[in-house]
Amino acid sequence: MNDNFYNLLQSKFPRDGSQPCLETQHVTHSYADLEEEAGRCANALRQAGLVKGDRVAVQVHKSPQNLFLYLGCLQAGLIYLPLNTGYTRTELEYFMADAEPGMVICDPGKLQQVSGIASRQKHIPQVRTLDAHGAGSFTDAARSTHSKGETVTCTKDDIAVILYTSGTTGKPKGAMITHGNLQSNGLVLHRAWGWQKDDIMLHALPLYHVHGLFLGCHLPLLNASKIIFLDKFDTDLVIRELPRSTVYMGVPTHYTRLLGNTDFRAHICSNMRLFTSGSAPLLEKTFTEFQERSGHTILERYGMTETGMNTSNPLSGMRKAGTVGPVLDGVEVRIVNDKADPVADGATGQLQVRGENVFKGYWRMPEKTAEEFTADGFFKTGDLATMDNDQYISIVGRSKDLIITGGLNVYPKEIETIIDCMEGVTESAVIGLAHADFGEAVAAIVVRDDSPDPITETDIISSLKRNLANFKVPKKVVFMASLPRNTMGKVQKNFLRDQFNFE
Repeated sequence: MNDNFYNLLQSKFPRDGSQPCLETQHVTHSYADLEEEAGRCANALRQAGLVKGDRVAVQVHKSPQNLFLYLGCLQAGLIYLPLNTGYTRTELEYFMADAEPGMVICDPGKLQQVSGIASRQKHIPQVRTLDAHGAGSFTDAARSTHSKGETVTCTKDDIAVILYTSGTTGKPKGAMITHGNLQSNGLVLHRAWGWQKDDIMLHALPLYHVHGLFLGCHLPLLNASKIIFLDKFDTDLVIRELPRSTVYMGVPTHYTRLLGNTDFRAHICSNMRLFTSGSAPLLEKTFTEFQERSGHTILERYGMTETGMNTSNPLSGMRKAGTVGPVLDGVEVRIVNDKADPVADGATGQLQVRGENVFKGYWRMPEKTAEEFTADGFFKTGDLATMDNDQYISIVGRSKDLIITGGLNVYPKEIETIIDCMEGVTESAVIGLAHADFGEAVAAIVVRDDSPDPITETDIISSLKRNLANFKVPKKVVFMASLPRNTMGKVQKNFLRDQFNFE
């Protein structure tokens, strides 16, 4: 039996290969095109001397050829290593040294930089190029091969993808995602989100992340659906294409930008079946405003690089604002305290998960892998969570973001939720800053809206004192034009902690 994930995807492709698969603003690729191009990529990689288990590091802009390359790596049994296009030379040097790829494929504009790294790191034998339009030396090599690709036999435990974590603390870690992980999570989500024969996916996410690559591509391919493939998120383009689409997956920033456009109205969404949100917490007021404006209720879910998706609000049933829903089929979760004992219902604790979706471990970091798993196989997510009486889970923060002030625990999400609902506030981030008396003191970083009478620090603190115990009330409020975010929309609180102090 061949558990290569490409084998599963290919088994779901339509019998009529002429059916559209990827539609860009300039060209449409059929499912037959997809198979042929993936086969050419697989053959080009094999002809370059790469063998099963070799790594292929890819730092390129989004394009159909980028997706063909990924599928070709799967088919050839190679380990795909996508890298954020914003990574610097220093970061690339670390990733190359750690992963030791057999080939690096980069944008032509970075060829000199990447070639320089490769020449210093003798284990990188080959560098190829691929630009935003799908042209480059790798494409040239692929075109010279035949289109029939052989799918290498893989087990469920074989590594399909390595995704490096953001590395906000310590060195970035390469999460080893297996063919079995991809298969399990893909099939579970396909069922959970009720994919239908005529679904059309509107794709505006990058391809170097779980959200855009695994969810945004795997699910429509498992459904033999057409993907409207946008180069990037563009509010006007998304609004233009929504009437032809049925499924959209976005990050919270996408939804706030749509709501900020006066052209976004309910009639634009009349053909839509499903909006999902992830990669960062969705504000309850965004959830509510989107519901009122579009007539659709966003389905929020929760996952991680290391686990894929763990929970999801239901397709049929109540989607609760501020929660990420119940656990998905095949996934186990538990919420525990510092002593690893289960917490009471509604109490905050550390979220742990177990299931076929959970990654194999960290690349070449056996000690770190062992540290992050419990003796009975649960992965320590590092997220703080609560579970209500209906088994809906809410993520209240990262354990590293927990504030301990005067010996008392403060969970930033509780405070942020109240601040975000205040008139005159767009959003907030609550952090702990070093303090001589308290160890840490609570601080709120706030983005104000454009009201003519802007909210003040006194307004915010006075309101919070009416709603929270005094130890939770920020000792300091700072106003910013916007919060620092990574490419997937997550607020980078480590940057805020580095930027501010109580002096």
